[in-house]
Amino acid sequence: MKSVIVKTAGFIGLLMLANTGAQAQQTASIGAATSPPLGFVQFCRDYQEHCENRSFARTTIQLSEASWRTIVKINADVNREIIAVTDQDHWGTPEHWSFPEDGKGDCEDFVLEKRRRLVKAGFPIQTLLVTVVRDHKGDGHAVLTVKTDRGDFVLDNQVGKILAWKETGYRFIKRQADDNPARWVSLGGIDTSTVAASR
Repeated sequence: MKSVIVKTAGFIGLLMLANTGAQAQQTASIGAATSPPLGFVQFCRDYQEHCENRSFARTTIQLSEASWRTIVKINADVNREIIAVTDQDHWGTPEHWSFPEDGKGDCEDFVLEKRRRLVKAGFPIQTLLVTVVRDHKGDGHAVLTVKTDRGDFVLDNQVGKILAWKETGYRFIKRQADDNPARWVSLGGIDTSTVAASR
């Protein structure tokens, strides 16, 4: 029942889920500091203005009908507008993080564009965390974790619906720290410095 409720991406369903207390753990367990993915390091060299290294107060997005609608719309728009292509096919290299300015990109580029649009829409950057996972095939993959007052939700280009993090079936490896997005923290999976060529 709870999977169906969240997958509908309906705000009323979201409230029903939160009020049932059915989710035992709404946020991923945070571990020790870890190294960022190599692609993130390269992205920060290329887009320094999007990688400010400073501390932020930890916070969450207060989910209202309006904020949920904005999150759902931006996730759907980016998934629809961007053509998925591997970095090898796109750039001739296994790993290259960038904004999908030419309408093409792999999973990290989807994530970066969603984060950029959500920040522009007024959401705090420390609530929008680039996250490295292993997907259902065991491949490296990047998603955007959105920290809300009703738990962590995942924006994904492989799955059209927004899911609570525990509903994805992914193995969470690491993500940006929510007090300084230039730092990364472990999420309990095996550490890896790359995300592989997952689209």
